[in-house]
Amino acid sequence: MCGIVGTNFNPNVDFLKVTDIMKNRGPDNTSVHQIKNNFFGHTRLSIIDLQEEANQPMLFDDILIVFNGEIYNYDELIVSEKLECKTSSDTEVLIRLYKKYDVDFLNLLNGAFSFCIYDSTKDRYFCARDRYGKKPFYYYAQKNKFIFSSMIKPIINILGFTPKLNKVALSQYLQYFVPLAPNTFYTDINKLDSASYLLYENNKLSIKKYYKIKTYKKVTDESTALKNIEDILYNSVEKRLKSDVEVGTLLSGGIDSSLISTIYSQITTHKINTFSVGYKTHTKYSELPYAKIVANNIKSNHTALEIEQKEYIESLEDVFDNLEEPHADPASIPLYLLTKEINRQGIKTVLSGEGSDELFLGYDNYAKFLKYYEFSKSLDEKQTTFLNEIISSLGGNKEAEYLRRVVKKENIYNSFGEIYTSSQRKKLLHKVANFKCESPKKDPVDWMSYIDTKIWLGEALLSKVDKMSMANSVETRNPFLDFRLVDTAFSINSDLKVGDTNKYLLKKIASKYIPQEIIHRQKKGFNSPFNEWIFDEYKDKLLLDIKKVNAVSSLFKDDYITFIYENAKGNKLKQHFYALWHFCKWYNKNYL
Repeated sequence: MCGIVGTNFNPNVDFLKVTDIMKNRGPDNTSVHQIKNNFFGHTRLSIIDLQEEANQPMLFDDILIVFNGEIYNYDELIVSEKLECKTSSDTEVLIRLYKKYDVDFLNLLNGAFSFCIYDSTKDRYFCARDRYGKKPFYYYAQKNKFIFSSMIKPIINILGFTPKLNKVALSQYLQYFVPLAPNTFYTDINKLDSASYLLYENNKLSIKKYYKIKTYKKVTDESTALKNIEDILYNSVEKRLKSDVEVGTLLSGGIDSSLISTIYSQITTHKINTFSVGYKTHTKYSELPYAKIVANNIKSNHTALEIEQKEYIESLEDVFDNLEEPHADPASIPLYLLTKEINRQGIKTVLSGEGSDELFLGYDNYAKFLKYYEFSKSLDEKQTTFLNEIISSLGGNKEAEYLRRVVKKENIYNSFGEIYTSSQRKKLLHKVANFKCESPKKDPVDWMSYIDTKIWLGEALLSKVDKMSMANSVETRNPFLDFRLVDTAFSINSDLKVGDTNKYLLKKIASKYIPQEIIHRQKKGFNSPFNEWIFDEYKDKLLLDIKKVNAVSSLFKDDYITFIYENAKGNKLKQHFYALWHFCKWYNKNYL
């Protein structure tokens, strides 16, 4: 993968130095190009076509491109679209497709990407992002100035100032762990939504969606569903092995990574490299024993990285710096340390299992939500009135409030609503629009899967994986997020997907590839002893640092900060506390 940056005005900065801010995203080459007052920069991580001819910015005729990502079907497109290419890179394929179809070629692409094509004949910027948000794209468009980048820091450097805090982004962060597109924590610095493209022409910005998940049902037979999933997944792994460098895999010991690693080991003729992370202490969080079972089963060259508290704490500043904004998933830290080890071993590319839980109902909460859904459907008017009377007799405690929301079919999870001061809350209520997306509301299974694919996966997980891996110059590829597999998963009758266990269909496929003890193990997730370690290291300084920021910002209620802190000391509300702490560290660095 790579880093891209560009602007339509002559900035009062050394543009090569600005581009070099993204060196970790592309350590193999840094180049810039100027067309009149338009500047473009690129840092390259060489994966496909290692020759200098594939360096960027790439220019053919009047078309320039800076591209971050991989197009997995680029060789097929050269043939099917009869493209005449002078290099062996997937980058040039995008230029040739643009010359043939203008902007109407994005649905031909199977890949992870963000790019900017500058058409000098039209003085037009055409920028796009992949279907599910694997690759980042940030932009600023104010007062006839347009800036874009893979990272936020180059935009701030070009602007010459740090924009104000975006309080809408903060509100979303406290609910979803990250701001939702187009918001970032910086006012007027936006992120392009997934499956979208933008045009900047004549100092006007327009944004359009080019893809949405298909949710119509056409597969009602289990054997057909299993065959379709297995065939596409196998082919998806095969496509993501296209590379002129070695490809490894992240192996947690769960079904997703184990299945991908096993398929990879069957496709190739050599021993594959697998990588997992765990902890020397707090072994309850570690999945290393399960990863070892799979590694032994496929006879991989396996690296099991065991993290200790000291290196965990020492990595925090680097992690927060590379995240650029608050990100409330503490799994960022072990992932950063693991990809650092992968880089040390000379591996540039790894396969990863993101997307499986959302597509094949892997989270335990899915079954619980479906039970509540069936219950709420069965309530008639008299039953609802009776339940409301019972709830009213319970008083105003939190449990009663949750029950009240269930009966009224409102959102149960209110997240950090109580943390704001009354004045801040009033200001935000009229500012924060409900998150809108074209979710399939008629089918509760599709609805859950869609929302998690759009928000949790698309906004939180994929951004974490990209930022942490690219901080160490490692590219991650996600076989479960091949658009053919996503559309196939949504085309399957929901009753078939639910089955009698989580990941029902995927477990049936996995039983042909991986040991039963992996298939039927309890799901752990990518957990870590983050709470234990930060409290052991910083103790009461954690609370003091948060209150120091709040004394200046007046964003939160002091008593509620203390409430979350005291609970986190007892290992409760620990992710709430981590989110608040990370935000305050970021705020202190940027605004105090």
